[in-house]
Amino acid sequence: MNRRPHILFLFTDQQRRDTIHALGNERIHTPALDALAGQSAVFDRCFTPAPVCVPARFAMFAGQYPGRTGCCNNNGRYAYDGEGFYARFTAAGYQSCCVGKMHHSKDPYGPMGFGRRWTQEELSRPEDDYTRFILSSPYKDVFDYNGMRSEMYYVPQISQLPAEVHPTQWVGDRSVEFIRSCRTDEPMFLMSSFIHPHPPFAPPAPWNKMYRTVSDEPYMPERPEQFACFLSDRFTREKLGISRQDLTLLRNYYYACISFVDYQIGRIIRALKERGMYDDTVILFSSDHGEMLGDFGTMGKRSMLDASVHIPLMIRAPGVAPGRRERLCSLVDIAPTLLSLAGIGYDAGQFDGLDLFGGTVHEAVYSQYSTGASGSYMVTDGWKKLVYHASEDRYHYFDRAPEDADKYDSADPDVIRLRALLEKYMAADVCDAGAGATDDDVSGASKLPYGPKRADHRIRRAEELARMPEGYPIDI
Repeated sequence: MNRRPHILFLFTDQQRRDTIHALGNERIHTPALDALAGQSAVFDRCFTPAPVCVPARFAMFAGQYPGRTGCCNNNGRYAYDGEGFYARFTAAGYQSCCVGKMHHSKDPYGPMGFGRRWTQEELSRPEDDYTRFILSSPYKDVFDYNGMRSEMYYVPQISQLPAEVHPTQWVGDRSVEFIRSCRTDEPMFLMSSFIHPHPPFAPPAPWNKMYRTVSDEPYMPERPEQFACFLSDRFTREKLGISRQDLTLLRNYYYACISFVDYQIGRIIRALKERGMYDDTVILFSSDHGEMLGDFGTMGKRSMLDASVHIPLMIRAPGVAPGRRERLCSLVDIAPTLLSLAGIGYDAGQFDGLDLFGGTVHEAVYSQYSTGASGSYMVTDGWKKLVYHASEDRYHYFDRAPEDADKYDSADPDVIRLRALLEKYMAADVCDAGAGATDDDVSGASKLPYGPKRADHRIRRAEELARMPEGYPIDI
């Protein structure tokens, strides 16, 4: 290729690695991702640098682990003072655009280095482009347009919006619109970032009916009590009152959300082909972290268990042979890999990540959630994994996924090797210890595990109250 390639960066939220049909899940329907996988280098051993949204995305933005960025939780604290790698594409002359959720602690509604942004964050804000879209539509009285949160956060639900204006469809529409507006003789960088399948699992009708007659069982080890410290105390099935039927619906609706995203991915790739851009486009697909989805008797993320930290990554690049790869990798590798594919120079010392098509490989990759007394840290070589929980000052070792038993032995050579690496990482952690447990906005929150008002939209409360007749109060 004589000129710089176009870049299409497809990103989802909270999508487990084992949710693509072509990569082994016979239950799910993902024809667009299946086709992409057939033309991509598929990295089977990719792990998130943080099993929660903000620090994972910040690590990807910076190309650095949370212990270096200073961002290890869903709050606004960070030490990183760089501009992030997206800006380098804009500075190099790319027509750059981001559509959808970014969930950054650093100027969340700002340009973030892109030439253009269409924002769609999770909660209603006057700065948010999707909020403005809904307010100017016939659906302005749909307040919970990403699904009802709080006490219904893990309750399967059908979207209050039709498919045509659903948040997932909106990201697809704006992405196609941008591709159609691009000059084909100049390089394009488009990031299409979907909120789904992040909870609430709220697919539009009739997509919710895709998996009604199919049921599968979540994973449960023989001794689940060994894994209590790995589970978020507010997301266990017991705390949330999730029955077996509820769990089946949750898993089915989670899959439906992924299939609806897959449909949008197909539309976006088709737009590239219609404009004659596809052959010259690098396409990268990944997600920020996974979802427990009932495994080990819990929902959510914030865990170093495989379902939470193991993520999909595939890269389709002109001249790169497709196929499955066991090379160890992380979201911190995306910045140097895409910059290298685009021929944009960078100082390798600015990144913890590596060019995934270069010669240097990781000895191990790391993941971190929180810091100080509440910190959880993981190191893996892709096959074996060591986890440290500061709250109990204890290490855990696993040699398979999904994890079946803690096999920690301080005399095991692999444990000794991984522990030395993890202790070096933890010693260099610059995160503020005050960033421990404040990972959600819980003002006015209920004392229930995940009850009313914990994660409600707050900006439009006056509008919601105005919709109710006198004498019929609502609890907001």
